[in-house]
Amino acid sequence: MEEQTLALDRSYPHELPSPRETVEYIKNLRKATVHQTLKQADTRGELLVQPRCGVGAQHKMAELLQFLEREAQPDILSLTIDAYTRLCQFDKAHTVLQENPQNLNGYPLVCHGYKKVRELNELVRAPIEIRHGSPDARLLFESSLAGGITSFEGGGIGYNLPYSKNVPIRSSMQAWRYVDQRCGELAQQGIIVDRELFGTLTAVLIPPSIALSMTLLEALCAVREGVKCLSISYCQGGHIVQDIAALKAIRKMASKYLPPDVEVFPVLHQFMGAFPATRHDAEALILKGAVVAKKGQATKVINKTYEEALGVPTPQANALGIWTTRIVNSAISDFVKVDSAEVDEEVHWILREVEEIVAPILDHADLYRAIEQGFEAGILDIPFSASRYAQSSVLPMRDRSGAIRYHNPGRLCLSEATRRRNTQLLQYTTGSPSFSLFKKLTRDIMYFSNLSLQDVVEVGVSTLTPRGVWP
Repeated sequence: MEEQTLALDRSYPHELPSPRETVEYIKNLRKATVHQTLKQADTRGELLVQPRCGVGAQHKMAELLQFLEREAQPDILSLTIDAYTRLCQFDKAHTVLQENPQNLNGYPLVCHGYKKVRELNELVRAPIEIRHGSPDARLLFESSLAGGITSFEGGGIGYNLPYSKNVPIRSSMQAWRYVDQRCGELAQQGIIVDRELFGTLTAVLIPPSIALSMTLLEALCAVREGVKCLSISYCQGGHIVQDIAALKAIRKMASKYLPPDVEVFPVLHQFMGAFPATRHDAEALILKGAVVAKKGQATKVINKTYEEALGVPTPQANALGIWTTRIVNSAISDFVKVDSAEVDEEVHWILREVEEIVAPILDHADLYRAIEQGFEAGILDIPFSASRYAQSSVLPMRDRSGAIRYHNPGRLCLSEATRRRNTQLLQYTTGSPSFSLFKKLTRDIMYFSNLSLQDVVEVGVSTLTPRGVWP
């Protein structure tokens, strides 16, 4: 997919049912929707756990979903989509599916067709969400919906800039506008589709206010088209206070900017950066993410596995990751105490930064055009973007506690007070005569994958154990 989006052809490669038949199928499907599952968990204060999973062949996908449900009982399941389908290269996906389906890095849903998706949906108790990374997901959405899927991840910012080089913001925003409009139409017919917004972005040193600003803009676009259920996700950065604060900020942000009839559920993606290679360190990081999700009052967490650093995890490792994460739903696991004043201060500053970033965009009547112009001018930006439509002039960095700050905010419209605070928090690091930007960024990116005990003592990393006490 280059500098255009494809016309939506409902007959390629499989004829889709009528919208009316799709609505009737979902209404008669004997299982809870994702929205119903989220709402029930939120009311009870429980943390839902969802794995990532996606393989090419139909029978292998069915086996994987059934294995995970049997061995780990996830609350929501995933169909993770392959790279060809994400980029609307359906012919290539079809060729690989026929010749070597094991070479696909996910499930080629459009090529399999909606009837195969219904087969998967009816095999398992848990509702299913589509996770992908497509800047133009219109046909994927229609095929998923026809298969009875009631949750669809992505947006015109989060599923373009981190993944694609040559897709204009205007194209992806309009493609995702179609998806949101369809969700609005479905809501009027009694079908609430959960729209999860991908705050993870590039997953490389993303300041919380960048993540929340991007998802807020996507959320505002979605609700204008009639979306009634939003899952706003945030990726674990590694600093327990900052991560808890970011999750708590989501609900406050929603109450300020979004209509009261739109339900919003905070979601945590466990750490998406370079993972520790050793099993006990990886499992400790998974547990830390679960604690953050619970303390931050997230409704759902997307879990990782101890094999994350090694490649695609086995089903067994995936199941164990679910159980490790679910530990925090036990009252016995409430052993981590966090200073509420520190959390509140972080919440305050995260929300202030969000307000400063989005304010120039919200001044415009045409939100879609304002977002496009914002990226052109650099007043909207994300670090380390793959896209030539983002300037990537924002340079983040970890402070001495491990929290992610703005070393260089680029052209973001941050106030002098906000800029001064970030500079002061990084002064201990950047003020050293031996400071090397390259070494510092490398170390920050590889934060959990290669820290030695001496590194941790020097930078004062927050851990689940008391500082200086290590097993």
